Amino acid sequence: MSTLTVHLDGRAFEAEHGETILDVATQAGIDIPTLCDDPRLDGAGCCRMCLVEVEGERRLQPACTWKAAPDVRVTTTSERIERHRRILLGLYAADHRLDDAGAPVQTPNGNKLRSLVEQFGSLPMEPVRAPRCGRPDDENPYISFDPELCILCARCTRYCDEVEGVSAIALSHRGAESTISTVADRGLLDTTCELCGGCIDTCPTGALSERRAPDLPPEAFEKTRTTCNFCGVGCQVDLNVVNNRVVKVTSPPPGETVNDGNLCIKGRFAYDFIHHPDRLRVPLIRGEDGELHATSWGAAIWRAAQGLTEVKRVHGADALGFISSSRCTVEENYLVQKLARAAFGTHNCHQCAAT
Repeated sequence: MSTLTVHLDGRAFEAEHGETILDVATQAGIDIPTLCDDPRLDGAGCCRMCLVEVEGERRLQPACTWKAAPDVRVTTTSERIERHRRILLGLYAADHRLDDAGAPVQTPNGNKLRSLVEQFGSLPMEPVRAPRCGRPDDENPYISFDPELCILCARCTRYCDEVEGVSAIALSHRGAESTISTVADRGLLDTTCELCGGCIDTCPTGALSERRAPDLPPEAFEKTRTTCNFCGVGCQVDLNVVNNRVVKVTSPPPGETVNDGNLCIKGRFAYDFIHHPDRLRVPLIRGEDGELHATSWGAAIWRAAQGLTEVKRVHGADALGFISSSRCTVEENYLVQKLARAAFGTHNCHQCAAT
């Protein structure tokens, strides 16, 4: 059989073999809270937030790792589960930096722990002092780590291992001293880290953040979806704008776009050019005085066409060469070779990615 039947909260749902209870619940629109789950990563069951009641099992089981079985019956919310969530969130909050109101601190990237505490409440507990160390001497220009906001969900280390495949960061030390670290506590520039910023994106509490981003709440940023211009893959990015200036770039949620929420170092951090004072904002043509002057796009295109046509008239079509860029889309690259062959009659066309 290609599918099986799973019962969630008394309702029957179809599931594929290999899917977890969390997968089935998500597809059915049933909310099971999680902290360590990311659809790009294998289930780990380490945050214990998604525990549910499985018929026949004495203990609560993690929905993110418990595989769907034929006719399994699962309860996703009950008094027992609600009590577990409040106690668990209280434990997390006791070992987490809080704001002046005693709630998990808000960060520019949000804080899912704070959202869950607001949704389910938490059991008040005395603060715990965990001597987790950070990397204050890490001089990398992009990524900052605050150990007091870390809940050790391991999403960042799993992303670095499973998605990027570089394993630059890992859980280190034991007990109350457990933290996110690197080999010999080196700075990220001295590791295999590619500075993609995926760890920032997957972190649920904002413990990992961008150094250059302003310290503002998430609602202060106006987001605009666009396409990254650094290559022709077509990755989608969200420009975070404050006062008409792009102050950081984030990736769309996983599963929504071609890049599945992933970005490279250029797509995430190389946005300085947008507001750089030396950036060309209008086309320029060289006048009779030998200087460049601003002009319209129509006039610039006409000047380029005149120059190419004159070269062809004097020296022949083979004197022309057209070079396209891997930053262009497939359609734009097609138009360049079409322009070379159909309009100017030469096969001298090349693309930088072909070298």
